[in-house]
Amino acid sequence: MYDPTTTGAAAIPAAPVAAAPAIREPLHAPVAHLVRGGVIEGIHYGSVVVLGADGEVELQLGDIEAAFYPRSALKPVQAVAMLRAGLPLDGELLSLTAASHSGEERHLAGTRQILELAGATEDDLRNVTDMPYDPAVRDEWIREGRQPSRLAQNCSGKHAAMLYTCRLNGWSLENYLDPAHPLQQAIAEIVEDLTGQAIARVTVDGCGAPLFSVSLHGLARALARITAAAEGTPERTVADAMRAHAEMASGAGRDVAELMRAVPELLTKDGFEGVQVAALPDGRAVAVKIADGANRARIPVTAAALTRAGVDPVVLAGFAGAPLLGGGDVVGHIRPARALDPLADTTDI
Repeated sequence: MYDPTTTGAAAIPAAPVAAAPAIREPLHAPVAHLVRGGVIEGIHYGSVVVLGADGEVELQLGDIEAAFYPRSALKPVQAVAMLRAGLPLDGELLSLTAASHSGEERHLAGTRQILELAGATEDDLRNVTDMPYDPAVRDEWIREGRQPSRLAQNCSGKHAAMLYTCRLNGWSLENYLDPAHPLQQAIAEIVEDLTGQAIARVTVDGCGAPLFSVSLHGLARALARITAAAEGTPERTVADAMRAHAEMASGAGRDVAELMRAVPELLTKDGFEGVQVAALPDGRAVAVKIADGANRARIPVTAAALTRAGVDPVVLAGFAGAPLLGGGDVVGHIRPARALDPLADTTDI
């Protein structure tokens, strides 16, 4: 059974938990410009936090303390909670546990393997049915006449691991998504432990699982603790699995996997509605929230934040964002705002 007093290699000391972040209209700031023909055509607002190796805030834009929903960027924390509750997975299957996967056959096969270990079937999953997340995989799925399924939905690995955790602890399987279920209570406790703050509000994520509201600062702090944890801890085990099997945590060609391959030892996770969090083993971390949820601004802003955290900008050059086309020619780009990248030039092209 889950025991929050567990010590030693199975847990790290709990930090004091601060009050829940305020629920308010976030005071977002400009974080990226859409430049067409040398004119700023659009502005993406959002919030960004950069933490130093000592955990102190080195840069903040917008509102990093307001309550928000991290969406799938919280999955590494959920995976840590399940390991602390006795989940015995590692390697590819643990990476899949923390995944927003593309729906490739390897993701489906891995989810089936976790379900088999749990003595469960796809019918026991309570996530929503969906088509594969990756457009190319989804198109092939449609050509083959396959229907939406719980297995194909991008959170199925996490849900299968939730069932396995419940089975190991003798918890009921039917209502494992209930916020009052022992599993979700255990996850909520670890969310508060790793973020260092109380949960502001609980709602339902797109897949049907409970979703916990923290602050952007808290999210960055949680991933920093995961990457900086000692070898043998659940935190380090999750970080190692996701870094070693980045495409199991996302998919072929996904920016999450490419970013982890480009920056040695970086752990990063995306979330719907323009969320990205990333951290390095020395505790440096960044977290990004694009206010309008625009995916096109998420990675360019994250790359700029990582540059501010000390990552070599040459390594990050490939993550500047897709060019803006006009008549088939490149006529513009997305550029980080000057507050994030003082060298950003919004007048060229």
